[in-house]
Amino acid sequence: QVQLVESGGGSVQSGGSLRLSCAASGRIFRINDMGWYRQAPGKQRELVADITISGRTSYQEFAKGRFTISRDNGKNTVYLQLNSLEPEGTAAYYCNAEVIPNKGGRLEVWGQGTLETVSS
Repeated sequence: QVQLVESGGGSVQSGGSLRLSCAASGRIFRINDMGWYRQAPGKQRELVADITISGRTSYQEFAKGRFTISRDNGKNTVYLQLNSLEPEGTAAYYCNAEVIPNKGGRLEVWGQGTLETVSS
């Protein structure tokens, strides 16, 4: 069984910062791409940013210049630094990973989500 557990969400004022973490656990041989998604109230889940195993990153337009994705392959952990947060950014953040288990095969795994609330 492979699990992703997010942490670091919370409440922050407009203009503030948060750092989210997502750690994978279980019988993992390798983790390929990892990413962060967000879902605002009443809206669909959308991609924020993703990162390959070699560290190549890509961002959605709204995240460029304000958010930074990174990972520590030794810890099977992905991070998302959120800066200059705005009230419209209130959302639940989910991490996602493509995992190669020890037994073989390929899994797409989601975390349970962590809520970030930005107040004005």
